[in-house]
Amino acid sequence: MNDCPDTTPEQLEQVLAAAAAAAPVLGSARPAERAAWIRATADALDAAADSLVPLAIEESALAEARLRGEVARSSGQLRLFADALEDGALLEPIIDTADPDATPIPRPDLRRVLVPLGPVLVFAASNFPFAFSVCGGDTASALAAGCPVVVKSHPGHPRLSDAVAEVMVTALRTAGAPDGTLAVVHGDRAGVDALGDPRVRASGFTGSVAGGLALHEIAVNRPDPIPFYGELGSLNPAFVLRGALEERRSGIASGFVASYTLGVGQFCTKPGLLVLPVGHGLEEEIVAAAEEVAPARMLNDRIHEGYTAGLAKLRERGSVEALVTGDESDRGASASLFKTTVPRLIEDAAVLLEECFGPTSILVEYADDDELHAAAAAFGGSLTATVHGADSDTDVAQRLLPLLQDRVGRVVWNGWPTGVAVSWAMQHGGPFPATVGSVHTSVGTTAARRFQRPVCYQDTPGDLLPEVLRDRNSLNVSRRVDGEITRSDIGS
Repeated sequence: MNDCPDTTPEQLEQVLAAAAAAAPVLGSARPAERAAWIRATADALDAAADSLVPLAIEESALAEARLRGEVARSSGQLRLFADALEDGALLEPIIDTADPDATPIPRPDLRRVLVPLGPVLVFAASNFPFAFSVCGGDTASALAAGCPVVVKSHPGHPRLSDAVAEVMVTALRTAGAPDGTLAVVHGDRAGVDALGDPRVRASGFTGSVAGGLALHEIAVNRPDPIPFYGELGSLNPAFVLRGALEERRSGIASGFVASYTLGVGQFCTKPGLLVLPVGHGLEEEIVAAAEEVAPARMLNDRIHEGYTAGLAKLRERGSVEALVTGDESDRGASASLFKTTVPRLIEDAAVLLEECFGPTSILVEYADDDELHAAAAAFGGSLTATVHGADSDTDVAQRLLPLLQDRVGRVVWNGWPTGVAVSWAMQHGGPFPATVGSVHTSVGTTAARRFQRPVCYQDTPGDLLPEVLRDRNSLNVSRRVDGEITRSDIGS
């Protein structure tokens, strides 16, 4: 028996109508008021962790410690957005007062602020049942932007999705947020229909390349195209330079294996390639560490089937050699590992540079610096690229990093890409196929900008302006006035 039947067209209509009705109320709420709603939601999630985590374990097979960490990440992320709202930073108020002496022409009074787009549709991910699902970053950033959220649940954890939504909706309603601020729908049909509905003004997605592109087509081919922020596939290559190898070879081996097998390899930032100099001498140590990784269940049958199919492709290629074969039986998986050279990588790029979502990776050996840079130039857009270097590698790194900058959203130095901090500076995005919107991030405070647009008021009477743009800074937020950041009233 299905505990979460698909949302009917009639139910979807009710959800979308409620979201549309809530939009102007959310959009006109004071920043501090919206922040209070968001903090109440964060507190409610923390309080409900003991009931939510066991359900998440049952549906996802992920470990309790990992899931409790996700709850804390999700509530912490909500509080970060609340702080940014109260500061005024999420609204980005900018005021250029009139200047009749400006050249070449006098400047009118100009006042600009970011406003919410309207209802946002979020397609939940499977690999993070909290952090990239109903209470995840897309939802948090959209609520902070002032947008109602409709979440299309992931079929891998439908009962958890409903349970989290119940906690959040109750908290929002109790704190004073309007009905329709948040809702969950189930089923592919409901998601597709919602994406095409004119009341939905933007969408966020984390998932496969094929699924993301199909939804992207719907979003951009509507009579009124809308932004679709899809996080799709990412290879996340890691490069080891010779100086780093001499300084800390064992740490590199153990760190790599821990990173690519973390969470059964089901992190979007998993390093899918480790590029090493010929003669690195790490193969035996890496293989031994990989063989010690215990097998574990993958998130769901669909991901397991995709992983098995991806491994089958690799195993039949003459361009790679299997070092660790792994086992993929009964929805479980243990670590696999392959090796190749840069020339073979480039020759068979269509297969070897395709993400295989699960606990597998490829060691790629380069003969010289030219091959190192050729490897860096070979892969497409990715969320991250990692470089392990030392002071003696500075000249090589100076040539390598610009190549990586052109292809990724985050460059990691002497670390590993798994584990994404929620902060102001974080960039979780990258050129296609990592995302379809590389100018934005899906993690961190500036993720809210995906669901906002700027409006400029010119020579508008003060009592008609949004409160945040009036001469008196009654909200006590940071504003850029005539080029300077200040909390002062204009004219004071």
